[in-house]
Amino acid sequence: MHILRDKYLKELTDREWNAAIKVITGIRRVGKSYLLFEIFKSYLLEKGISEEQIISVALDNDDYLEFRDPKKLSRYIKNRITDNKTEYYVLLDEAQFAITDEEWKNKKDIRLYSILNGLIRRKNVDVYVTGSNSKFLSSDILTEFRGRGDEVNVRPLSFAEFNAVYPGDKEDAWLEYMTYGGLPRILTMKNDAQKANYLTRLFEETYIKDVVERYGFYDEDILGELINILASQTGSLTNPSKLSNTFKSVLKKNVSDKTLRTYINALKDAFLIDEARRYDVKGKSYIGSPFKYYFKDIGLRNARLNFRQQDRGHLMENIIYNELCLRGYNVDVGVVKFNEGGIRNSAEVDFICNLGSKRYYIQSAYDMPNEDKRIQEEKSLIHISDSFKKIIITGDEQKTWQDDKGITVMGIKNFLLNDDSMDE
Repeated sequence: MHILRDKYLKELTDREWNAAIKVITGIRRVGKSYLLFEIFKSYLLEKGISEEQIISVALDNDDYLEFRDPKKLSRYIKNRITDNKTEYYVLLDEAQFAITDEEWKNKKDIRLYSILNGLIRRKNVDVYVTGSNSKFLSSDILTEFRGRGDEVNVRPLSFAEFNAVYPGDKEDAWLEYMTYGGLPRILTMKNDAQKANYLTRLFEETYIKDVVERYGFYDEDILGELINILASQTGSLTNPSKLSNTFKSVLKKNVSDKTLRTYINALKDAFLIDEARRYDVKGKSYIGSPFKYYFKDIGLRNARLNFRQQDRGHLMENIIYNELCLRGYNVDVGVVKFNEGGIRNSAEVDFICNLGSKRYYIQSAYDMPNEDKRIQEEKSLIHISDSFKKIIITGDEQKTWQDDKGITVMGIKNFLLNDDSMDE
């Protein structure tokens, strides 16, 4: 199955020959290797780059087992570069296999980083790298590549990407996506049991173990319980102090807010969750706490809860957040303070989206069955006095329209399937 990932291909092509190491990151099974070896390599061949100019090494492949030794890897790459005039592309997949356990334990003198930094100094060599697991996460890049790393973070499939290859209509695709998310392999599975088992096992056997290994957490149970709480509270305001109280009152465990903050940062660094900060629209300042947490993949979120908590409003809100991030927006959650009948009041804005000079205010409302519900969803938006566009996204709207207050209302599928939907 061929899945177009044009956004990420453009991100790579825009970075060609920029004198930096292009580092493709993201959770396991998100499609990093496919992007590099199938999509990007095909692009290079189509534009006339020969096979001899493309040095591909997949370190998770037994055929390249010997090159997990950094010295042999370096020798192989240098032997393939036969002159200083021909342009060469180095595509290195699963780079963490070339980092020894001893190097990682000491956190210094990692030869792979030296090799890659050396390659990028050659004017005729362009380097692209993928990495996963505890030895190769986002926080390593700028530090270890000494400012010469340029990250391309790959997210799970958007609904538009998913729908383009789904063997059914968009209504069925939407229900499937909202349940099982956008990890590409989901599209190859034939039944619900396979999909649920795949996502559950990924969390238990891969993602949690990677986080524990990287940070040396001594209590895997606390990490797992934290993930469950965040999954059940998707889109709700919280903070480490509130979470600590939940551990104490519900789980009868004493876990400090400092410890939980450390665990949350680890989950963010592993690309499993995002943290959205709270912004005072009229005060034009960030509020220190609480935050909202969203899962990078809604299917993984559902799997943590055994697919039991399926509040479609919360699921849709998480999907909207992911789409906005995918489109490049900086996304905050907002609060608007106002006086109403002489009483000071406030209302929440689900998302404040900024990209350059653009700004949008967005409410997520799975349904608006009556006038009271519509007034409730509009409340925060009508108290924002600036002229930036205000949008309500619903789960059942079939067309985009504007009400008498200038607020745009659109359906979730219209929003997700049209890159320019926010400007309609």
